[in-house]
Parts: sequence; structure tokens; C-alpha cells
Amino acid sequence: MRTNIVIDDKLMNLALKTTGLKTKKEVVEEGLKTLIKIKSQSKLKALRSKLKWEGDIEKMRIDK
Repeated sequence: MRTNIVIDDKLMNLALKTTGLKTKKEVVEEGLKTLIKIKSQSKLKALRSKLKWEGDIEKMRIDK
């Protein structure tokens, strides 16, 4: 998708330097991927202690 956005120059330069990525496009795409991962993890963390697991962990650890 092609779009034009205004990004703070200092922020972009810091992101380029910090990540070692070569282009602004790479930085933006990596930022979007990271944001998606973080938000997905937050949703999973919200389920902590709310799901019931049934099974035998010792039995699962045995190699067959």
C-alpha cells in the first residue's frame, strides 16, 4: 500500500540507527510487525489464569 505520512525525523533516525535497518520503509514495516506482536501477546496475557489445562505434564515429557 502506498501512503504518505509525516514522521518525526529524530525518531526515524534513531530507529534506523538502533535497528540497523537500511530504509525508512523497512523501519516502518518492522515497527508495524512489532506492534502487532506486542498487542497479540497482550491478548494472550489477559487469558493467564483464566484457562483450565488438563493433562499429565510428566507423561508428556517422556520421549517415545
